[in-house]
Amino acid sequence: MFPLILRRAVARLAVVFVYTAAMLAANPAVAADPATLAALREGDMRKLVVHDTPRPVPEAVFLDADDGAHALEAWRGRHVLLNFWATWCPPCRHEMPGLDRIEAEMGGAEFAVVPVATGRNPLPAIRRFYDEAGLAHLPVLRDPDQSLARQMGVFGLPVTVVLDPEGREIARLTGDAEWDSPEARRWLQALLGE
Repeated sequence: MFPLILRRAVARLAVVFVYTAAMLAANPAVAADPATLAALREGDMRKLVVHDTPRPVPEAVFLDADDGAHALEAWRGRHVLLNFWATWCPPCRHEMPGLDRIEAEMGGAEFAVVPVATGRNPLPAIRRFYDEAGLAHLPVLRDPDQSLARQMGVFGLPVTVVLDPEGREIARLTGDAEWDSPEARRWLQALLGE
């Protein structure tokens, strides 16, 4: 038999373990800490740089297909894959269908894919590409003067910036990725605390 003091210590540890597990399940922000996210980088996600602490994001405005102005503030409260791309960029065009599938599958109140065509991307060319690629779930958003891209330190394409629900940058991937691959799905599910 265990002495009484050891039984009490084991009981206390069990309570702490159960409480911690419950908190992790109930609080996705705790479940998706930087170390956990960094450890889950496999496949194309190995290129993902997970920041130790969130970074502020500028308040630049970008445009929709009707020249309506938008700010990233509109997506506050959700995790966001902010993807900078261009119609003339082959790696960008390659990854867009996967981003569209992830938005169709996971997009909603907690998550959104926000593609922003940066630089010279005439609206007819964007629409033609969306039609050719069958992109049905992604909004048409533009950064024609590259102000958002410049302020966010995007100097090559594609770049995907991961934002937390507070609108801060928590990770960045330079280059294209298969965002609907099993490895990316696991990473995104961990991000969302699923």
